[in-house]
Amino acid sequence: MIYIGNHVSVSDGYLAMGVGESALGGNTFAFFTRNPRGGTAKAVPQEDIDALKDYLARENFGPLVVHAPYTMNLCSAKEDVREFSLRFFAEDLARVEQLPGQFLNFHPGSHLGQGYDVASKQIAHAINEVLKEGQTTTLLLEVMAGKGTEVGRNFQEIAGIIDQVDMKERVGVCFDTCHVWEGGYDIVNDLDGVLKEFDEHIGIDKLMAVHLNDSKNPIGAHKDRHEKIGLGCIGKDALLNVVHHPLLQGRPFILETPNDDAGYAAEIKLIKESF
Repeated sequence: MIYIGNHVSVSDGYLAMGVGESALGGNTFAFFTRNPRGGTAKAVPQEDIDALKDYLARENFGPLVVHAPYTMNLCSAKEDVREFSLRFFAEDLARVEQLPGQFLNFHPGSHLGQGYDVASKQIAHAINEVLKEGQTTTLLLEVMAGKGTEVGRNFQEIAGIIDQVDMKERVGVCFDTCHVWEGGYDIVNDLDGVLKEFDEHIGIDKLMAVHLNDSKNPIGAHKDRHEKIGLGCIGKDALLNVVHHPLLQGRPFILETPNDDAGYAAEIKLIKESF
């Protein structure tokens, strides 16, 4: 079985997300607990949370990959931004804890001139601050494309952050196909080699979710421009190889392609019918 889905809107409530994803043919999904550009998270009635929990179990959904807001920068050069980001981080983790056993995915951030060593310590400190005993959510660091001063532009940078985390068992990685491709990893011609390198630096057991995206740009572009499946420089066949790779089975695959609902439904159907 493959767990495949896409980003959905939380605007109509929690249960509506699950029902809407089923209508598209998916059995996992991603969502933002608040506006992706930041802002206050809207309160969710407990009965709506419970209704989604029941629906996910009844319909055999895979783990959800909740996404932290893009404005969160745990390694900003400005202390007030780091404090603001840490508050968002803790609030979002508490929200995801209401749906036990899911993933909270986040961009490591941009060091804005401080350099990787300082930034990695700040990110690990934030993770250590929010993780507590008894929680069930796993935090996922996302591998980035490497634009500007982004942290997490390669497997070594991700590994360096995880090495500084106290509760390492509660931290994993989200492998974004567009990001790793634009970061210089040749998943088209050497997927086995890329996953071997991931295993050597991080450990393949830490690869817990996949963002399945084509790329508008060639390998090594460091621009982070997503494309629809089969219309970009990675291509349909290479992305299907990712989905079918033996080392990636059982992971949730989340589409972040520039699509409407009809486009997501078509991509989900394409992927499911490949099995």
